Amino acid sequence: MPLPAVLQSLPLPIIGAPLFIISNPKLVIAQCTAGVVGAMPSLNARPAEQLDEWLAEITETLAAWNRDHPDRPAAPFAVNQIVHKSNDRLDHDMQMCAKYKVPIIITSLGARTDVNDAVHAWGGVVLHDIINNFFAKKAIEKGADGLIAVAAGAGGHAGVKSPFALIAEIREWFDGPLALSGAISTGGAVLAARAMGADFAYVGSAFIATDEARAVDGYKQMIVASTSDDIVYSSLFTGVHGNYLKGSVRNAGLDPDALPESDPTKMNFGGDARKAWKDIWGCGQGIAAIKKVVPARELVERLAREYEEARGRLL
Repeated sequence: MPLPAVLQSLPLPIIGAPLFIISNPKLVIAQCTAGVVGAMPSLNARPAEQLDEWLAEITETLAAWNRDHPDRPAAPFAVNQIVHKSNDRLDHDMQMCAKYKVPIIITSLGARTDVNDAVHAWGGVVLHDIINNFFAKKAIEKGADGLIAVAAGAGGHAGVKSPFALIAEIREWFDGPLALSGAISTGGAVLAARAMGADFAYVGSAFIATDEARAVDGYKQMIVASTSDDIVYSSLFTGVHGNYLKGSVRNAGLDPDALPESDPTKMNFGGDARKAWKDIWGCGQGIAAIKKVVPARELVERLAREYEEARGRLL
């Protein structure tokens, strides 16, 4: 199956993961103008009315970039929608996305036919993130155009499946758009994702340590100083298992090696969801490759350079 037009001809096969609290128009614009898909959760705009302003800023700025740079147009942008029942903003945020005809919608924590139909009505594409083959099939059955396979090692809400197993299982039955998430922070890892059968690498944690990211400096510096040994996998903070920086857990007065399990019925992605993430910092296992805080464009340039170097090693 050919890729949707909006996802064709990207300079680099990367989708920037939407980072809760952290992604903002400044980061999204920097990602898109550097040649990768930029993304943000709609819930990052608070109050809800701010989403209208943010989407206007992104669409207008990217349109101006394209007018000024016809030889290297910006990549498209995406907005993440949490479709879990606790998200009391979904209807409002979808209306804003429809107003601006957001090119790509990334849905999480539930697949809904009505949401997919709404996106298709304005010509958008839906990518749904999943942690196993069962949920992948459900997402496509309900009308998603493509999948984001969230494998072991991914930042935030991550699965436990090996990327080798997960991609292979999905590709047995699905030939549409497929991105791979999980500890991808080098150009070689981007190429490996492609070699396994994914169309795109889904890169998140590396973009936290960029100048444009809306993360406190302590968060960025902890990523630079940490490795995969400094990550803990827990369901305590949101009710869904995810990967977090052990240092932030300790700073919150908790023992990262003795965290209790959470009741999944207590999942909350509504108006007060920000509190769960304020001091506990999500992060994936691929952070050893992140050596300093840099502009997003510089990060993309490093990934592009490493991607070509990795291709060269295989020739």
